[in-house]
Amino acid sequence: MSELILVPTPLTDELPLETVALEILRRDCLKNDVILLVEEHKVARNRWLKWGLPREAIEKFELYNEHTSEKMCLPLVKELKGGKKIYLMSDCGLPSFCDPGQNLVNLCHEEKLKVTSTPFPNSIALALALSGFSHSRFTFSGFIPVKSPERMNWMKAELKNPLTMIWMETPYRLKKLMEELIEMGVKRKIFLAMDLGAPSEKLLRGEASKIYQSLKEGEKREFVLVVAPQYDQST
Repeated sequence: MSELILVPTPLTDELPLETVALEILRRDCLKNDVILLVEEHKVARNRWLKWGLPREAIEKFELYNEHTSEKMCLPLVKELKGGKKIYLMSDCGLPSFCDPGQNLVNLCHEEKLKVTSTPFPNSIALALALSGFSHSRFTFSGFIPVKSPERMNWMKAELKNPLTMIWMETPYRLKKLMEELIEMGVKRKIFLAMDLGAPSEKLLRGEASKIYQSLKEGEKREFVLVVAPQYDQST
């Protein structure tokens, strides 16, 4: 199954790679239908060997960074459409979070290609990275008020903010929130990251009306909502 998979890596050389990521890479890295994207060859090579991953896979490394991303995005999307699976790793930390990986993630969403990640402990950063929205600056808005009219006034005020925003809400108000956004006529794209890291993970991106149609009746999931920046409606 073709998909782009973000692989968060340790912040220092002394820390091990997360267990699930290690197992997945060990299982897949030598397969012919797998592409391994790394930020810098030397750093990736040293860490790869330290983690005990197959030395032979190093020959498959392809550089994806600020110097290569522009020319690589479209060919990589073509590879995905052809059935390839791509693992994206930065030198350290979470790929696509404030780095060139955002461009590839965004293009994958536009082309309706699956994007996911190996485990990462911060749902806010992970939702931003998986959204593909530009987030060099963003606002964490926290939880939406429960009671009206404070709730509606809060959303109207927040939507005046042109930056990418992160909203939090409880699972049982998921569909209600989509209905409210539709009622308000919100045209900014949104990214709904549900059950991040779980087998039931579901990621939806688009206008609230389309996302609402994709939700089942009574659907309740843990979620993070990312609102696209107002100045970038190409997303």
